Parts: sequence; C-alpha cells; structure tokens
Amino acid sequence: MKKLLTIHGFNSSPKSLKAEQTKAYFNQHFPQIDVVAPQLKTTPDAAIKQLVDIIESAPEASWMLTGSSLGGYFATYLASRFSIPAVLINPAVKPFELLAEVIGEHTNPYTNETYHVTSEHMQQLKRLWVDDIDVDKFMVMVQKGDEVLDYQQAVNKYRDTCLLVQEGGDHSFVGFEKMLPDVVKFFQLENNG
Repeated sequence: MKKLLTIHGFNSSPKSLKAEQTKAYFNQHFPQIDVVAPQLKTTPDAAIKQLVDIIESAPEASWMLTGSSLGGYFATYLASRFSIPAVLINPAVKPFELLAEVIGEHTNPYTNETYHVTSEHMQQLKRLWVDDIDVDKFMVMVQKGDEVLDYQQAVNKYRDTCLLVQEGGDHSFVGFEKMLPDVVKFFQLENNG
C-alpha cells in the first residue's frame, strides 16, 4: 500500500492550488494511492508531531512526501527520519531565519484561524534542521523568480539531488501541474490508467 503525504507551506492549506492539483492528478492516474493532505497545526512542534503521527499510524505503508516552502523543510526532516522519498517545491531551507521577520499575529487566509508566530517557534524550527541528507531520497524543484525565498539556498543545499531549476516563475511554482508526471517518475510509480 502506497501513501502520499503532501505538506503545505506557511500560512497555507490543503486547499492550496498545488495541493488540489496533486490530489486531482493522483485521483485520476493513481486512485490506488491514498493522498493525505492535513491542515497543519500552527506551531512547528505541533505540526511535526502531527506529521510523524500520520506516518506512524500506517507503518505498513510505503510513504512518499511532497512539501512546498515550509512544507519542504518539514518534508526534509521526515524523509531523513523515516528514510522515505520526498519531492520539494520551492523549499524553505532556513525558515528559522526567514520567519523571524514575521513574528507576530497572522490569520490563515484559507481557514481564517488567527495565531501567533513567536521566537520560540524559531528554536523549534532549528531543532528540525538536517545537516546530511540522503541525496537519492530527494527531488527538488525551484523557480528563480521565487519572490519569497532565495532559490540559491535550495540549489546549494540540494545540489546533489535530482534538482530542477526553472527560469522565471514565483513562490507558488508556476505550472506545477505540468511537473506532476516528473514527480510520479521520481516516485517510480506505474500508471494504471
């Protein structure tokens, strides 16, 4: 049994365009694969516990991961901890530096939930840092036009992985749906229809 855990980014949701496109593509081409797309808790510790619990709830499954932005950072930790393959889309490499600039109150545009980002959350994120990654476990897609993250950080960290660097684009990863066949290929999935 194969399962795909798709992890959204900061202040996002399983209702984001990429998550919806991923679910639709897998439902159409790989209906036998269970796509799990949770709404993440708002603190790093709670979010990572939530994700670990999901994976551990089905230990017999062959898990795969996709993670976007902050979700890519979480996916890096999970891929390393559980030795499972991950596709990262415009991943945050050092979110503890990036999000330090947005400490304060936020409202999720998808859920309308209001929450606070604190300096303690930056410490929680730092504890999830993975120094040595298994390069064979990762496919990483970045667009140079990302206005939120410095794509070069991802290129540097994941340089020895299956790395795709595209000109233009933005943080949402323009044309993501066109990349889904490549995602499937990386996961070595057989198309059943």
